[in-house]
Amino acid sequence: MYRLLCSSRGFKCTHRCKYNAEKSERFVSLLTSRLKYRDQLMMRRFMSTPRRSDFSNNRQSLWLLGIGTGFVLALGLKYGDFVSERCECDVQKKTNRTQTDTKYTAAIQTSRDLIQRIKVQDEVGAPGIVVGVSVDGSPVWCEGVGYADLENRVPCSPETVMRIASISKPLTAAAIARLWEEGKINLDAPVQKYVPEFPEKIFEGEKVTITSRMLLSHLSGIRHYEKDAKKVREDKEKAKRLLKPSEKKDEKDTGENKEKPQTEDSSAKSKEAKGRQRKKEFEQKEYYLKDTFENVIQALDLFKDDPLIFKPGTTFLYSTHAFTLLSAVVESATGRRFLDHMMMMFRELGMLNTVPDENDPIIYNRSRFYHLNKKGRIVNCPYVDNSYKWAGGGFLSTVGDLLVFGNALLYSYQIAELKNTDGLLPGFLKPRTVKAMWAPVDKTEASWDKDGMYAQGWLVVEKLQKYGQCRNRRHYVSHTGGAVGASSVLLVLPRECSQGADGKRDPPQGVVVTIITNMQSVGLNTTALKIAQEFDSARDI
Repeated sequence: MYRLLCSSRGFKCTHRCKYNAEKSERFVSLLTSRLKYRDQLMMRRFMSTPRRSDFSNNRQSLWLLGIGTGFVLALGLKYGDFVSERCECDVQKKTNRTQTDTKYTAAIQTSRDLIQRIKVQDEVGAPGIVVGVSVDGSPVWCEGVGYADLENRVPCSPETVMRIASISKPLTAAAIARLWEEGKINLDAPVQKYVPEFPEKIFEGEKVTITSRMLLSHLSGIRHYEKDAKKVREDKEKAKRLLKPSEKKDEKDTGENKEKPQTEDSSAKSKEAKGRQRKKEFEQKEYYLKDTFENVIQALDLFKDDPLIFKPGTTFLYSTHAFTLLSAVVESATGRRFLDHMMMMFRELGMLNTVPDENDPIIYNRSRFYHLNKKGRIVNCPYVDNSYKWAGGGFLSTVGDLLVFGNALLYSYQIAELKNTDGLLPGFLKPRTVKAMWAPVDKTEASWDKDGMYAQGWLVVEKLQKYGQCRNRRHYVSHTGGAVGASSVLLVLPRECSQGADGKRDPPQGVVVTIITNMQSVGLNTTALKIAQEFDSARDI
């Protein structure tokens, strides 16, 4: 039976890894010693017992021996499962943490603390969070915290698939940029050239033109989810007033002790206003559409006849519907369905876990989605159909795929800075294209970082240091997302000096961070930036 136990263990775990040899020895040595003694005792009793003609006694002995054999075999198989689940070989496949250099240990620990602040019930209470970090193109930390499915206690892992919400916009912008490089799209042509189904617009009695470039930078004047133009304008004016420094009520009160409380109060009010605005936005009915739109042209019916909120090219107004119009431009320029074109791009990039947020297909590792009810308790989100906004917020993905995308653009951005590109492959986009995408556009703004401006499908914060030994603002790009039951961020922090002294440092050089969670209305950009800075500092240790 000792041999049977060993063979059953070997059958279940063929990996002869170090863990098996060391960790199982203490348990098995005790068990096998007893089994050896039992085998020897049974053999002695069998040899010493006189032969009997009584068939029933032999039958009884064989029956007992069969039960013992079955017990040992089952125990061996069961223990084999236990060992194989924890053996070193399989840990590498199933672990939630990518193996990293020891120099990133402190950065990971600090970042875990930042993630826990989002996870814990007393701050946000996000059921599940997945974070991914890459340094210089190599993933160094991917981890899931909490549950992808609360009811069934399914933990989050790096393979968890969640809604990425508005990170879909940078994906769409990359597709548009590729078509522009190929000469298939003129970004400054009226959209009606590609989408005649979209009517020409008039603003305050004047005929106006909307271009793809305006759509990419949210300068088209097309509404977001709020239909009331007057209300949108009033809310925008209120937001501007909150961002302005408080005016002095009394010119004599110029002391620092009187100015500082005013500034802090203004900042606090601004944060509270952003939080209320984020939650209030999910009261819009269009977030919860359950109708399936067969194509993007049909989705235009939601907003194409609505009046413009602002004159195109004059005022920034974030709009997911504007990206739906962009998806119609893509269809016209390529001659294929928008989703088909995007899936081709994802395959080319190697983003094999990025798919449309469709309800019918079986998508393995898909998370469930949650929000807080009026009592502050976590509840399931209602069923929604996101087919009306594929381009602006309709994709699912993993942190691994988003890291791939961020590094692909960072590679394309930095390859132009190299003096010697021999032996390097071209980027997914041409360097001048990515530089144009990541160049701030005049008259834009961004809600998730007041230091930044919107570019073309991305927020951009430019490098700035006003005074010596004071704040040194780093250049980075990012995009956040918010959808029913989901919040997300993708942030790219390029290395300040991407080229080594010998001119041979290969791109990408920088830190890419992405965080996705199955809870709506969670601000993630600040956390992602702190994590990126931690890993950027650790890299040079």
